[in-house]
Amino acid sequence: MTPTITAFERSPDGGRGQARDMRVRWALEEVGQPYDVRLLSFSAMKQSAHLAVNPFGQIPTYEEGDLCLFESGSIVLHIAERHAGLLPDYANARARAITWMFAALSTVEPPILELVTVVILERDAPWRAERLPLVNDRIRKRLAELSRCLGDADWLDGAFSAGDLMMVTVLRRLNLSGLLDEFPNLAAYVARGEARPAFMRAFDAQLAVAAAASTRG
Repeated sequence: MTPTITAFERSPDGGRGQARDMRVRWALEEVGQPYDVRLLSFSAMKQSAHLAVNPFGQIPTYEEGDLCLFESGSIVLHIAERHAGLLPDYANARARAITWMFAALSTVEPPILELVTVVILERDAPWRAERLPLVNDRIRKRLAELSRCLGDADWLDGAFSAGDLMMVTVLRRLNLSGLLDEFPNLAAYVARGEARPAFMRAFDAQLAVAAAASTRG
């Protein structure tokens, strides 16, 4: 059965691949699983039909038969467990890959999302100038720790895994900040992820949605 995922009809990022459906698209492309996409407007995301799938009115969601999932990490883990290619066969390596998935979402992403809040939502706030350096320093701390873990390796724990997929998508949120440039091994790590054919297919698919939306005005 072909799964259906949901995505923004008009993504706030303009097709730069920052919306969380990008993670799910990439995972499905990596394992070679065809999928359908249902595009939602912001108003449709708050309607009862979508709330029945995601009670928080967000994207992405994943529907396959009578299975409905929300939260990008949960969806990617489900895909990785059902299909070969994103989790190692060896139990300990598999557990480590899943740990890196959690690390990406629970440890590395929160200060990065805080930066997004300061830069976009609080850009006119009187405390922005004081708050921004503090947030950047919290991000640098996490990046320094991650940089030490990665070292000169291509991926976090041997072969590319769902842990790398999640981490790369999280780090890509810093592409316009300049912070990744302070850690060349992490910048190269993100570039390796973006160079994967599956990533490029997923990115192009999301970009096509944005292009179509801009054409419609």
